[in-house]
Amino acid sequence: MNRKDEINSDVRAGGPSGGEDIAGSPLTRRDLLRYGLAGAAGMLLAGRINLRGLAAAQPAGSAAGLKPRAKSVIQIWMWGGPSHLDTFDPKPDAGNDYSGSLNHPISTNVSGIMIGELLPLLAKQADKYSIIRSMTHNINGHETASYIAQTGRAPGSNIAYPGAGAVVSLFKGYDAGYTGLIPPYIVLTQLQGRFSEAGFLSNRYKPFATGGNPAQTPFAVEGVVAANITEKRQRERRELMQKLNTLQHDMKDDPLVKASQQAREDAYEVILGDAGKVFDLAQEKDEMRDRYGRNTFGQSCLAARRLVEKGVPYITINAPGWDTHKQHFQEMRRKLPEMDKAMAALLQDLSERGLLDTTIVWWGGEFGRTPKVQWEPPWNGGRGHHGKTYSVVVAGGGFKGGRVVGSSDSKGEDIKDRPVYPCDLLAAMYELLGIDLNAKLPHPQGLDIRVSPAAAEGAKSGGRLKEIL
Repeated sequence: MNRKDEINSDVRAGGPSGGEDIAGSPLTRRDLLRYGLAGAAGMLLAGRINLRGLAAAQPAGSAAGLKPRAKSVIQIWMWGGPSHLDTFDPKPDAGNDYSGSLNHPISTNVSGIMIGELLPLLAKQADKYSIIRSMTHNINGHETASYIAQTGRAPGSNIAYPGAGAVVSLFKGYDAGYTGLIPPYIVLTQLQGRFSEAGFLSNRYKPFATGGNPAQTPFAVEGVVAANITEKRQRERRELMQKLNTLQHDMKDDPLVKASQQAREDAYEVILGDAGKVFDLAQEKDEMRDRYGRNTFGQSCLAARRLVEKGVPYITINAPGWDTHKQHFQEMRRKLPEMDKAMAALLQDLSERGLLDTTIVWWGGEFGRTPKVQWEPPWNGGRGHHGKTYSVVVAGGGFKGGRVVGSSDSKGEDIKDRPVYPCDLLAAMYELLGIDLNAKLPHPQGLDIRVSPAAAEGAKSGGRLKEIL
């Protein structure tokens, strides 16, 4: 196989060359040059190339006629699985073997709702969010639990389903009229693995992970903000590239050259213009940055608010470190105050700016943790994986606040009433976003796959979340 054939094979396979051309035909070396963009920032915009002078496909079965209440989602993903007993479903009467040292839950500003003692700031805002205490899927493996939590589909199928962020990117992103230069699906800061990706949808709907650390100055966003390259040098690079790019002059009437040139200009607008400044947290007052907390999680929440202000439809804050098999209570005393401060600041900030009504905030992980503490070696006071029952918090975007859905038993080990499955939660969010649950997802083999799984697919469901919709 010659090099040209290798390139074309890569392209047809959706490999590193970036996918097929608009017509679906193989790409030559000249075609690849025509797609030339301004570095990594240009790659962020590569999925938009057919939006400039070329028709963009509309997602099949888009939710025309539905009246969306939400415009954006901020997913606060507690990677590893947070303990429900130590956060939003405390069980102080279960005894030391269950509550450990965190056995003094506190009242909230909503009568009858108690939450963990290390969440005093969130306790003052319980009227803004609702707690689902009966989430369940009974899966205890990180990867498989993450898959069902993100997709709403049970693992084990030969179909790789898209996660919620990719679905929202399909129905609320560039295909649906989104015109922002910042991609419609952002992950702060590292990907969660394949569970935050696009499944059988094309790479166009995959997330852009920022990398970097928003608590550092500058926030070195991959391909957008370089920590060691000045703006002057970036501009000099741009000028040099324009001088070297004879193709844009020789083929100036070619529609794809025009499209790639526009994408290149957009990429530089992200790097040097106003669009990329959404990641410049130094523009915020010190008081605001302190309010969120000067740590990675706190500043990620602040960055998420700024992205919502720019109209980005889906933002995931991937917060690792919740897989607390060992030294659980020591970790909770460190991590929960950070979470409490940042999440409370986010809810208050969104509310003060009039954004909470149109922004869904979804807090949770792939499962909870074992209610009974594992005191024995080698755990020495840890909690294991627990998919039988766990808690999720939702706020804004049309979700009612100040409510509790379902309950676990007296020790938090099993569902007592009103089971809620991942597909139920995702369906509620899609509904608020105005995404038709029966809309067809574009499967490459033409399979009839809908946004939300039907009973015929064998999906377990507790029904519509009417209590908080």
